[in-house]
Amino acid sequence: MADSAFFCPLSHEGVLAVRGVDASKFLQGQLTCNLDYLSEAKATLGARCTQKGRMQSSFRILLEGDGVLLAMASELIEAQLLDLKKYAVFSKSKLTDESASWVRFGLSHGDAALASLGLELPQDTDSVVRANDLIAIRVSPARAELWVRAEQADDIRNLLAAQLPEGSLNDWLLGQIRAGIGQVFGQTREEFIPQMINLQAVGGVSFKKGCYTGQEIVARMQYLGKLKRRLYRLTLADNGVPEPGIELFSPVHASSAGNVVLAARTGSGVELLAVLQADAVENGNIRLGNPEGQALLLSELPYTLDAKLETQR
Repeated sequence: MADSAFFCPLSHEGVLAVRGVDASKFLQGQLTCNLDYLSEAKATLGARCTQKGRMQSSFRILLEGDGVLLAMASELIEAQLLDLKKYAVFSKSKLTDESASWVRFGLSHGDAALASLGLELPQDTDSVVRANDLIAIRVSPARAELWVRAEQADDIRNLLAAQLPEGSLNDWLLGQIRAGIGQVFGQTREEFIPQMINLQAVGGVSFKKGCYTGQEIVARMQYLGKLKRRLYRLTLADNGVPEPGIELFSPVHASSAGNVVLAARTGSGVELLAVLQADAVENGNIRLGNPEGQALLLSELPYTLDAKLETQR
């Protein structure tokens, strides 16, 4: 169903809010993305890293009211709030969990439904349109998020259901996998640097914004390092969906060669994104869970990695 028209609640994520006159200034020194690029009509992906460049969270961020909202895996919000608050002590900004204030829907091929709500969403990825206290964001071709205040959620859900079939979260995540957009979950917190999940290829890293936590490691990898692990898309002829963080193996490595990032069922098996060692990919014999586990096959990603284009952001 991932390539057909449907809507579904995005129940796996919550919303972290940073509000106040210093919100953007404060976060500029904390996040991989450039908040100067945000506008009423533009959102972006991003991440927050440790000093060693390991991602504590990944998210989609947009302006809202007197600050910004970050949508991320629900299980990451509490830890991110506690950690960010340590650095916000001298900043005129307030950090809160606004998950209960928002209901978010994923729409696949749902532009007509958005238009019926007064939201004429451009096709460009990361475009934002607002109307009637609703927010729509283009997250990849033919896919959009609809952000709704909690008190409106039931009415909007009924309006969507009158025009689109309701799909499952699995359907939505399958579309994300096919778009090649990796994500940090609780099981993979501090496991990857941004380039390992190709975050720089989908606009989530700015190399022109200046310093932020972990910036030295991320920039060094882009300009000087040789990335040995990155994101790949794979298929598995089985209906058991592996959890994020499950190890992958290859005979060219004595230990694991990578980890699952995100997986979802298809009609004939499973598709997934995984971070893998390049030499394991070259060998082609990739196994799930242990060296004798089920075999995985490589599939195409919808973009190519181009360091020159990536560093222009």
